[in-house]
Amino acid sequence: MKTIFLIRLIGLISITASVAAQAAGNAAAGKTVFRICASCHQIGPNARSGFGPQLNGVFGRKAGSLSDYSYSAAMKNANIVWNETTLKAYLRAPGDVVPGTKMRLWGFDNDQQIADLLAYLATNK
Repeated sequence: MKTIFLIRLIGLISITASVAAQAAGNAAAGKTVFRICASCHQIGPNARSGFGPQLNGVFGRKAGSLSDYSYSAAMKNANIVWNETTLKAYLRAPGDVVPGTKMRLWGFDNDQQIADLLAYLATNK
C-alpha cells in the first residue's frame, strides 16, 4: 500500500513539475509569439505607443494609465492592475475581461503561447 502511494506521489510530483515548467513560459519563444502583437504594440528600449500602447513595464501597471496612448473609456475605467493572472485572462479573451476594449486581437487559445508571451513581456521592464 505504501509503495503504491509513493509511486502515485512521485508520478504526481513529476506531472506537477512538468505543468509548472510549462506555465513558467519561455521568453525566447515568447519573443516569437510577440510578432502577432507587434503590428500594434512596441516593446524594448525605444518603444512608444502607437496603434496600441507600448508594453514595457506592463506588469504592475494600472490598465489605461499611459499618458501617451488614447485608451477606450472601458480600459480607463477597468480598474485592473496587470499581473500574470489578469494578463492571462485578457490575452485569452480581451473583450470578456474589458468589454468595449479597442484591442482587436480575438485572443490566444494556447496556454503555452500565453505563458511564453508573458515570460517575454516580463523581461522588458
